[in-house]
Amino acid sequence: MASTASEIIAFMVSISGWVLVSSTLPTDYWKVSTIDGTVITTATYWANLWKTCVTDSTGVSNCKDFPSMLALDGYIQACRGLMIAAVSLGFFGSIFALFGMKCTKVGGSDKAKAKIACLAGIVFILSGLCSMTGCSLYANKITTEFFDPLYVEQKYELGAALFIGWAGASLCIIGGVIFCFSISDNNKTPRMGYAYNGATSVLSSRTKYHGGEGDFKTTTPSKQFDKNAYV
Repeated sequence: MASTASEIIAFMVSISGWVLVSSTLPTDYWKVSTIDGTVITTATYWANLWKTCVTDSTGVSNCKDFPSMLALDGYIQACRGLMIAAVSLGFFGSIFALFGMKCTKVGGSDKAKAKIACLAGIVFILSGLCSMTGCSLYANKITTEFFDPLYVEQKYELGAALFIGWAGASLCIIGGVIFCFSISDNNKTPRMGYAYNGATSVLSSRTKYHGGEGDFKTTTPSKQFDKNAYV
């Protein structure tokens, strides 16, 4: 029962992390910068993995998609690949988790389901590591440019998408670790063994001991038939 409960908790935590990681891809604010006036914010610059935009004080946004994938900076290409890999791994991890959980009726025996659940945990951990690496790589680029005194272009700060990605990656890793530990719980679960001694033979029940040392004699019932036996 404890193993089943831990698997359900791990599944909920991992799925929640995967949803958060998936939501970071279309999120706008990976990095953000504002130009403040004396009274109000005059412009907000923000960018994600797919485009860069500017929003004025009236709320009107003007966006520009990145022109070519091959002409992108290396860190953006790497972040795209890592985040897409994280979403894909999380999807397959959720499928493996459904087959490996004890509360489902698919996946085979308990031993096979425990191995599938452990595999789901490993996949979720890899998904979390990919997301963590992608968000950290993007954040490292932002902080490096921000604290570089020789960098004269527009400086940005960390956006909300990075924090969502880190939170989702942490949940995926935690859920994956719980899934991996569930296989040890399954191995420690005692199983009741039933020994089959076989049916007692009729002849052995009729064996009697008749005096003498180690002298056994088997007696069989006498066969007597009356005249009506063959009628």
